[in-house]
Amino acid sequence: MITIFKHKKDIPQDKEYIELNDIFFNQNTATRLDDKAAKYIQLIDVSELISKYKIRSRFEDITLNIDQLSTGCKTVLNVLYFPDKVFCLKECGNNALETLYSFEEGYVYSEYAMIPFNMKRVKAQTSRECQVIEDYEELKEWWENEE
Repeated sequence: MITIFKHKKDIPQDKEYIELNDIFFNQNTATRLDDKAAKYIQLIDVSELISKYKIRSRFEDITLNIDQLSTGCKTVLNVLYFPDKVFCLKECGNNALETLYSFEEGYVYSEYAMIPFNMKRVKAQTSRECQVIEDYEELKEWWENEE
């Protein structure tokens, strides 16, 4: 399940933190895209991966470069291909959050609550403890009360 950090100080020293998902995607993730990516591109951006670096947009069937994906979709793909790094959630929409929260592995960070309503289960990590949370309200409370 996905692990969430609320404070940067809680991110382990051996985990690289990525704030700028667009830049990281364009420099690292884009070259790794394969059939796994197609599913998430369709799900989040309602676009079709038609070649290594091209997508067919849902808007007027236009072909675009892969760097035109939404930042939320790029964040999901970053976590998918680099599950050992910690990625910032700040630019994710609800559709990207729903996908991220369903992942079996990966790390994300946000100082404020970013929770899809239909979340299933996540790990909330602090420097003191790691707890599994399975409820929207409980996770919202953790985010609001965690010092």
